[in-house]
Amino acid sequence: PWHNPMRLGWNNCWAFGNGVESDRIRDDYNAARLDNGVKASTTLAEPYSEEVRSSGMIFSGIFNSTSGVNDLNQFIQAEAITKDLNPSYGPIQKLLARNTDTLVFCEDKILRVLTNKDALFNADGNSNVTATSKVLGAATPIAGDFGISKNPESLVTSNFGVYWVDQMRGQVLKMTGGNITPISEEGMKDWFSDNLVDASDVLGTWDSNKDEYNVTIGKKVSRAQLKSNKTTLSYSERAQGWTSFKSFPFIEWGTSLNGEYYTFY
Repeated sequence: PWHNPMRLGWNNCWAFGNGVESDRIRDDYNAARLDNGVKASTTLAEPYSEEVRSSGMIFSGIFNSTSGVNDLNQFIQAEAITKDLNPSYGPIQKLLARNTDTLVFCEDKILRVLTNKDALFNADGNSNVTATSKVLGAATPIAGDFGISKNPESLVTSNFGVYWVDQMRGQVLKMTGGNITPISEEGMKDWFSDNLVDASDVLGTWDSNKDEYNVTIGKKVSRAQLKSNKTTLSYSERAQGWTSFKSFPFIEWGTSLNGEYYTFY
């Protein structure tokens, strides 16, 4: 009941079991005293709220199994652990780490972010790469008005390059080195521009046995139905063009393992 007094347990000293008590840590001379400490007596000017940072990256501490360091759960705000991109490029959809840089696939742009390096720009606009302690260095947009739209599941990597689908622009793209090439224009430009506009989902898989990039495009039969009608077609690196429509259109994922291509439904 509200009228009954309640006793709260709290200690202001340590007892060592022999009758000696101390109010200092380890009973050291001039050490910190045991106290309640500072307590906040006011509220924040702005309440806590969720913030969605769709155009920025944040990274944790390092992981090193050799030395036994695992700081993957540490996000120290006092350190420079964020990297913000131009929000006009759209939200980040996919990150692809490479040996010397990281590819950032935004909705309307593809960027190259230096890893453990940074760029020093000269007066004439040219840049020199230098070593630095930064985790993520300068972010440079790759030439071309291309993005990945909202289909990060269409991105695959192979020995020939990186492939993905830009649904908003009706194109299938390939990047080799630092150049982006629209491979959908290899005899299939009109077909992709017509079929990618109202696609409900786009999936990209790689067949390492035949060196083919398989694109699966799904379309809803009607707005009231959730089931989609899917079509799969292949771009061959050997033929440098689109070779065939597949007989297994209804797949949900595909991957290559030990020279064999597997599809899943």
